[in-house]
Amino acid sequence: MKPVTPASANTPLQNLEEWEDFLKERYPDPASATVKPFQAIDPNKKQEEFRNYEKDARPTVREFYRQNHLHQTFEFAQAKRKEFLSLNRRKMGIWEAMEYLNTLVDESDPDTDLSQLEHLLQTAEHIRADGQPRWFILAGMVHDLGKMLCLWGEPQWAVVGDTFPTGCRYSDKIVFPQFFADNPDSQNPRYQTGLGVYEEGCGLDQVQLSWGHDEYIYNVTKDYLPEEALYMLRYHSFYSQHRENGYDHLMDDHDREMFRWVKLFNPYDLYSKNPTPPNWNELRPYYEDLVAKYLPATLRF
Repeated sequence: MKPVTPASANTPLQNLEEWEDFLKERYPDPASATVKPFQAIDPNKKQEEFRNYEKDARPTVREFYRQNHLHQTFEFAQAKRKEFLSLNRRKMGIWEAMEYLNTLVDESDPDTDLSQLEHLLQTAEHIRADGQPRWFILAGMVHDLGKMLCLWGEPQWAVVGDTFPTGCRYSDKIVFPQFFADNPDSQNPRYQTGLGVYEEGCGLDQVQLSWGHDEYIYNVTKDYLPEEALYMLRYHSFYSQHRENGYDHLMDDHDREMFRWVKLFNPYDLYSKNPTPPNWNELRPYYEDLVAKYLPATLRF
């Protein structure tokens, strides 16, 4: 493992998977018999004592969330959409995109020595083994491709991290909510009501979430994949809703129906790592056929 290096605005985390490690502590796998959800043993335990996982988080993770919550404003998220969603950076096929992402090296990842490509295939194989639809498998295969934003100079806090609505009051269900005190939007009364700039039940498509790899890969693939897959891609990091129900008032009935797919996807996203790498030579024909079924030969990134 690499030695700890001083945090910077671009790289407070030693590797991107530190964020996912923290999520696994906060949201244990409900399917695991060996991992029990957090429960208060003392019925008189105070509410502020329920978040010890935050207090005990690695300093790099705390610094990552501090920067994320400081900089992810409504204006920032809006500007990044204008900057990146014209999709004029590169034209690539899906395999070239995966190989490009593979240049984002995580040599210090404590969970796996797998490459980015192998991790994506492993996620897809876990979904495939459970007999999920083919479009579901493809969503697992491409869900992290948006992390290539790091290769274009974007800081980690603008690529990974839990996503949340901007332009309205921050839910206390978001991790480290105390760090929002330094966000400029916290001083803007327009953004600090429950609805903020939105209307009750307006639907998430009308809500501007914080910027990151979810929104980016959703826009790259939105013309090609089924809506259920697109919800998975767009909202898989929206933990304050799909795990905490902190923004029910912004959702409409269609969102609630689609979020059953987001919730179904979440365990595959977090708990599919395995030290045994997938055999690419054996898997290649299946995945080449899968990609060809849904995606064009070239995508705009």
